[in-house]
Amino acid sequence: MLSINPKDLEIPQLHRYLLGAIGPRPIAFASTIDADGVPNLSPFSFFNVFSANPPIMVFSPARSGRTGATKNTLDNVKNVKEVVINVVNHDIVQQMSLASSPYEAGIDEFVKAGLTPVASELIKPFRVKESPVQFECKVNEIIELGQNGGAGNLVICEVVKIHINEDVLDANGMIDQHKIDLVSRMGGNWYCRADKNSMFEVKKPITTIGIGVDQIPTEVRNSTILTGNDLGLLGSVEAIPTQEEVAAFDAPNGESHQIAKELLAKNEVLEAWKTLLK
Repeated sequence: MLSINPKDLEIPQLHRYLLGAIGPRPIAFASTIDADGVPNLSPFSFFNVFSANPPIMVFSPARSGRTGATKNTLDNVKNVKEVVINVVNHDIVQQMSLASSPYEAGIDEFVKAGLTPVASELIKPFRVKESPVQFECKVNEIIELGQNGGAGNLVICEVVKIHINEDVLDANGMIDQHKIDLVSRMGGNWYCRADKNSMFEVKKPITTIGIGVDQIPTEVRNSTILTGNDLGLLGSVEAIPTQEEVAAFDAPNGESHQIAKELLAKNEVLEAWKTLLK
């Protein structure tokens, strides 16, 4: 394994390692205005949501790695402490990329990218009409992490209004992860699309406590067929099937670990357990 001290690397190389490993990263398509009321629109993948009560999002417009200069977005939120964070789906990914061009201050990226500005209800910056979800935010705090090239600036935003395109909602009025068709940043020029080919479901153990991998029999734990993911599924059950349940189970013919692996691939965890214990 390659082990690296970040201080031994040039900033561009360190930047590539960080962004190549930490991903996919959600994109904050940040709409701001300057002191003269001129709109600015720029995407940032140093971004996430950090609290629901209060609803807090944080994004980081980093200083230029080449010049150390600050981004127009950062300058704007220092002067006008408001921002709209528009989410990016596949329909607008190319326009979002175009808006990331290093235009000079005073240039309206809405115009350059061909996107439609829509007036916000509670703040001055415009929303992106084409974005499926738009968050009007007040900027609570800005934390500068450094003065040199590559240094981040944490813009801590509180959501004060949410706008959601009803086309991305499911029957329960919640956002359908397939309909919203989000995109995210990877390393280099690469992006990731969250569609049916890339998404998979893992149930959260919120109300259940799994027995843990350590409680799986040693012979199963040391299997050359079952993977770490397989063991994680086996360890997620709250109780191992009883001897009576195992005896009543009609296990498929074949090598038990291979059969169990196939059952786990179909999320038939209890059946996999019974097969292994048969």
